[in-house]
Amino acid sequence: MAGEEDLQKLLGGMHPVLNPGRYVYCTLPAKIPSGLRPIVTVTEAEGPTVVVAQEEADSLGLRYDYVAAWITLQIHSALEAVGLTAAVATRLADHGISCNVVAGFHHDHLFVAADDADRALAALRGLAAEQA
Repeated sequence: MAGEEDLQKLLGGMHPVLNPGRYVYCTLPAKIPSGLRPIVTVTEAEGPTVVVAQEEADSLGLRYDYVAAWITLQIHSALEAVGLTAAVATRLADHGISCNVVAGFHHDHLFVAADDADRALAALRGLAAEQA
């Protein structure tokens, strides 16, 4: 099934869902340790970056600075859709909330500061309601 490309339909139909738990960004000097279960992996010249559950990072002694909440936009957005990331990031920025966006095949995922999770959900739900 193809994802939605129409921005108004994407915004009006998105249902932001807060995933349980707290998540952290960790950078590793080499390969990803065996048994580590990252939510997101990005390969960079400096070494891999992973987003993992905070308790998993703590149990492995991984260093991190940023503790995030994970919000999934429950609408199947097409990877070639234009404007969704910009609209969401702008709305959150208007509320003083930073976000890190990761696109999956089916959904877009936002990592916001854990303390901003409820405000982010409210802002995103407001954006969706304006388009519906």
